[in-house]
Amino acid sequence: MNWQLVPQQFVTGILNGGTIALIALGVVLIFKSSEVFNFAHGHMVMLGAFLTWWFAGAAENGNELFNLPLWAALIMAVVTAVIIGLVIERLALRPMAGQPLLSIILMTLGLAQLIEGVASITFGIDPKGNFPAPFSPGDVFIIPFPGAFNDTIILKKTLVMTFAVAMLAAVIFILFFQLTKTGLSMRATSENHELARSVGIRVPRVFGLSWAIAGIIATLGGVLLATLTGVSLNLSTVVLIAFPAILLGGLDSFPGAIVGGLLVGLTQALVQASKLIEVRNSTEIAPYILLLIVLVLRPEGLFGQKRIERV
Repeated sequence: MNWQLVPQQFVTGILNGGTIALIALGVVLIFKSSEVFNFAHGHMVMLGAFLTWWFAGAAENGNELFNLPLWAALIMAVVTAVIIGLVIERLALRPMAGQPLLSIILMTLGLAQLIEGVASITFGIDPKGNFPAPFSPGDVFIIPFPGAFNDTIILKKTLVMTFAVAMLAAVIFILFFQLTKTGLSMRATSENHELARSVGIRVPRVFGLSWAIAGIIATLGGVLLATLTGVSLNLSTVVLIAFPAILLGGLDSFPGAIVGGLLVGLTQALVQASKLIEVRNSTEIAPYILLLIVLVLRPEGLFGQKRIERV
């Protein structure tokens, strides 16, 4: 272990975990409202990034139809993502009501392949390096860190700002879920669908709203990722990193998704700085090892609810 890199990697890992946490929130939202684990969420993240890139007029070879400022392109992408989320819930998921869980899971996997195919045909398969980033990639923050480890911590401004935006969005979403009447309806639906219907809550409407909000979260997460790495079809694989974060925190916990995302980012950064694990792709493996350890000790996750059913 290179101990001089520990403070640098610690802070960098936490900052990287912010975007993972935001993306994990979208998966937890769908699961809480409809008990469906959405395997297509990573592809919704990728599609949101591509839509923003397209609306911002960054398409190549003169194929762009729009040339909007980034904020306007983001609004257009969010509106499109909301419509796509509503269409998915109405045409794909609602007809599956009452079907075996495996069938619904396979439906979300099919949706993932459909979204990837549409994105490949529409935007091409080559990575796009010209995403209109809102922050200058060359700017850095230099933080003094006196002591035995290192003299300074150097952080890219882009990384700091994406973390701040991700955490702000996560807090706003949780406050909406906890404090608003619509959020109360979503919470009631997540606890018991039949009981929610009995008090007059329109459960199908809540399902549609959940998918629409998940589309918003996915789009924002995709834009933050694209700001750091550029736009490509590979953005969809971020869900493979979000899965350990979701299970670490607990499938039904929003705070757990945030803590899980930060822990995954931190684990990857510390493993990257360590010389203890000399395995290819060890940064991708490490979160799953952490997940196995946590689930052995606490199967419901760090913040998940332990449910006891009487037979």
